[in-house]
This record gives sequence, C-alpha cells and structure tokens, in this order.
Amino acid sequence: MNQTVAAGDSSSAERGANVKLPIYLDYQATTPLDPRALEAMMPYFTEHFGNPHSTTHAYGSISAEAVERARGQVASLIGADPREIVFTSGATEANNLRSRVVAAFECEHYKGRRNRIITLVTEHKCVIETCNHMGRDGLDIVTLPVGGNGIVNLDQLSEMITGQTLLVSVMGVNNETGVIQPLAEIGALCREHGAHLHSDCAQAVGKIPLDVDAMNIDLMSIGP
Repeated sequence: MNQTVAAGDSSSAERGANVKLPIYLDYQATTPLDPRALEAMMPYFTEHFGNPHSTTHAYGSISAEAVERARGQVASLIGADPREIVFTSGATEANNLRSRVVAAFECEHYKGRRNRIITLVTEHKCVIETCNHMGRDGLDIVTLPVGGNGIVNLDQLSEMITGQTLLVSVMGVNNETGVIQPLAEIGALCREHGAHLHSDCAQAVGKIPLDVDAMNIDLMSIGP
C-alpha cells in the first residue's frame, strides 16, 4: 500500500530514522566490502574490463596480469605454489569442487581400494551434503563427533583412518563457534596413513597462520 507524506509531515521520516537494525554478528559469513578492496578493484570494473582469458589484445592481457598477480598473492598467504590456486565463485563451490576432484582421483589411482571419507558433524552444510551425496554414490562416509570443546578427538580420528581412507575433511575454523581445529596434527595423521586432507578454511585465512605444506593440507577452500 502506497503512502504519501505531505510536506512538513516529518513523522514517517522520523520513524524511519529511529528504526534500529539488529546487531550483526556474522561478519565471517557476509561483510560489507572493504573500501581498500573496492579501490583496488575499481579499475577492473571500469577501465580494465577485458576478459583475462582473451589475451590476444591489450584489454585481456592487462586483466590476465592482474589475475596472475592475485593468484600469487593468495598462494603466498597459505604457503602454496601459484599454480595450485584455482579461483571459484566462492567457498561453497570450492568445497563442492573438492568432491569431484576426490572422486576422480579415487577412480583413476586407487580403482576403488580407497573409498572412505571422514568428516565432522560440525562441518559446513555444503561439506556435509556433498559427503552425503558421495555416500549415495557408494563411498564410505564416516562422520565423527566432536568433544564438548568442539575439537575432534585425535585418537578417535586416528582409529578411523585406515588403508581404505581416501580423504579427511576438517574445517579449520568453525564459522559458528570459532573453534580452531588442530590442522597440523590432523595433517600428520593423514600423511601417516596415506590419506589426503581437505580443510574448509574460509573462516581461517587471514585470521590465523596457514601453511599448506607444513600442515600437510592437500586441498584447501578459502574465501574473501
């Protein structure tokens, strides 16, 4: 229903000004754009708008150089090689892409000998749902509980990692509780048993030190 406010009637404007928004405590999920990021990106929204995959012309070449520079910056943040960085639309797509990579790797290299995936009950919904989907496709999905402190029991995890384990997927920092999992210790267990480690670090990157080599992390999902 449309309402018309007559000149001089400030009651509606005053009511709008007095509306109090709830306190927002989910900045780890969605945040206002950092002005520094906006400033850095503005040239590529306006002047340098070329397709970075079309490098036969100057517009594309300039964009491609920027993408590769960003790839190197991301790699240096987590101790990776720039060639290992794959850009996606976000962390959810990265987590889902991980499942396809793992399934392809399992089929190509292990011929079904490794079909167990271990994850935690506190993982992000997109990880849990992806694991459930892979379980319906025949993979052995093990979902472990966490302790009262939100941290996985390393002894229990070690017991569940067998010669059939292909992947362990553990979130670095929980997006709801802020619990930090012992990734280095988990990575060492995975290496000991020949399993691969994936970590959803969307809430960890830039907040805590991360090094994919030192922590033995084979696949990492991160976001801005």
